Amino acid sequence: MPNSILIAAAGLACLVFNGFAPNRICAQESPGITSQPTEQNLSQEEQKELNQQDQDKPKTKEKIRETYVPLSDKELKKKLTRLQYDVTQNEATERPWTNKYDKHFKEGIYVCIISGEPLFSSLDKYDSGCGWPAFTKPINANEFTTRTDYKMGYPRREVRAKTADSHLGHVFNDGPREQGGLRFCINSASLRFIPKEKLASEGYGEYLSLFEKKNEKKTRKKTATKPQNNSGKN
Repeated sequence: MPNSILIAAAGLACLVFNGFAPNRICAQESPGITSQPTEQNLSQEEQKELNQQDQDKPKTKEKIRETYVPLSDKELKKKLTRLQYDVTQNEATERPWTNKYDKHFKEGIYVCIISGEPLFSSLDKYDSGCGWPAFTKPINANEFTTRTDYKMGYPRREVRAKTADSHLGHVFNDGPREQGGLRFCINSASLRFIPKEKLASEGYGEYLSLFEKKNEKKTRKKTATKPQNNSGKN
């Protein structure tokens, strides 16, 4: 049989073969190349693998804050530093101007060092010059109790965290008048700060709205005070 007929027959065989198996390449036409899945089949395989990975991957959820369980004195001494224990349990006062949160003004909330209950927001913190963290108001007034002490020889209103029954500091009537006139003078050692970006992961996601409202007010104020474009006018 002439060679031209043999070559034509081989080519026809490849065409027929590819017609039934489009995913394969004729070995005679492309020697040494193995068959590969089509783009469609490959994407299906990849999608199946990705779906399986998504199922196996643990879902990230907002942390649920645990309910505080009162601690024994022994447990408190183990949990707290000596200064934190003296301040919260013995009503000691830390040194002014050298404590952790006096000059701290990052966005976030301050919670009780013992119970984790929210106490103050950075939105209500200001520099009073007294040497301790100062706030105009608490996040939740129901989490506070007050009583009068005479340790300095004159009456002062002591502020305590209700859930943990721990000493926080004192409240005075010399705060900013336009914000209520109160100054909560608080020991840093009685607090733990949680930055805004970690509120959800720490179980305080509901307080993110405080900062969203602040940003909305800033945007509205900036828009209202934006100068109009008077180009082209005399």
